[in-house]
Amino acid sequence: MNLALQALVWTLESPARAERLLALTGLSPVELRAGAGEPGVLAAILTFLEAHEADLVACADALDERPEALVAARRVLEDA
Repeated sequence: MNLALQALVWTLESPARAERLLALTGLSPVELRAGAGEPGVLAAILTFLEAHEADLVACADALDERPEALVAARRVLEDA
């Protein structure tokens, strides 16, 4: 869950990326804030990153992780 939260923070650091996240996930800012600790919401954030490989790789680099770690974290969250 910690890795997904870090990915969320990284995603929200860019206003353009944050807007795209909200548009593509259908989450409102209120829903995002309220659900930031929920496995389903965090899995949606990682799914969003997976859908755009450049973001997935950039996020993984920024977090000093491999992209595969983000994908694995999404799978764990989906099973939670």
